[in-house]
Amino acid sequence: MGIVDNIRRIEETLSEGVTLVAVSKTKPVEDILEAYRGGQRIFGENKVQEMCTKHEQLPQDIQWHLIGHLQSNKVKYIVPFVAMIHSIDSLELLRKVNVAARKAGRVVDCLLEVRIAEEDTKFGLAGPQAVELAVSDEVAGMENVRVRGLMGMASFTEDKEQICREFSALKGFFDRLKEKMPQVDTLSMGMSGDYLLAVQCGSTMIRVGSSIF
Repeated sequence: MGIVDNIRRIEETLSEGVTLVAVSKTKPVEDILEAYRGGQRIFGENKVQEMCTKHEQLPQDIQWHLIGHLQSNKVKYIVPFVAMIHSIDSLELLRKVNVAARKAGRVVDCLLEVRIAEEDTKFGLAGPQAVELAVSDEVAGMENVRVRGLMGMASFTEDKEQICREFSALKGFFDRLKEKMPQVDTLSMGMSGDYLLAVQCGSTMIRVGSSIF
């Protein structure tokens, strides 16, 4: 099956209101263009440099999502064009994005990354900490960032019960945040291997790469 066929197949399995981010990290411009010609407009990248290079080479109506770990010294490179940053894992990073976005004359949509996996390698805030940060007076006063919701990655395991447990925990924190901030609307969880479970657990945005490309 081709790239566009893969996208169609995935979209057919999604509930209404679930957004597909096509993860194009390490993929050539030609593959992204093929997906683009098939109607896909939202692409996710892990690395700042790679995203900047592709942004310059590809159609300007593409919405670029940074889904990988973001170092604060690289914020200024993506803020002029990024549609959403999924990986905000500290107040300090949010401050940097706010300052850079002000200089760029933009408001940048952000998700707070929550550490739900039992692995030690994942970045992210603890769930209660993320909710507390999102509703804090300081974040409320930031005029150039908009916290849209939460993002998380489940453990890399074949144990579906564990994955569901982790996704359900994140959905619980999302619901708690939504009670305090009704404008919050994005729960980014689920990748190629587990997106169907994520959607069952309430995901509104999935990040799929290998099942497409």
